[in-house]
Amino acid sequence: MSAMWEPIAVNAPDDGEVVRTAIIDTRGLRNDAPLKRTGNLWFLPDGSMYVYYTPTHWMPLEPPK
Repeated sequence: MSAMWEPIAVNAPDDGEVVRTAIIDTRGLRNDAPLKRTGNLWFLPDGSMYVYYTPTHWMPLEPPK
């Protein structure tokens, strides 16, 4: 079974949890990257810098088995 994209507006991941994120809109799927959320900002997994966009969807890095 493959994981499904979860809208962040409906159910955001926990702060500090590294998840797979993307922007999914009328232009399609883009900016697919692992990130972690801290408050309203999204950071690279190592916390070295934040990204200048807000993802719209997320899923766990490891799909459920």
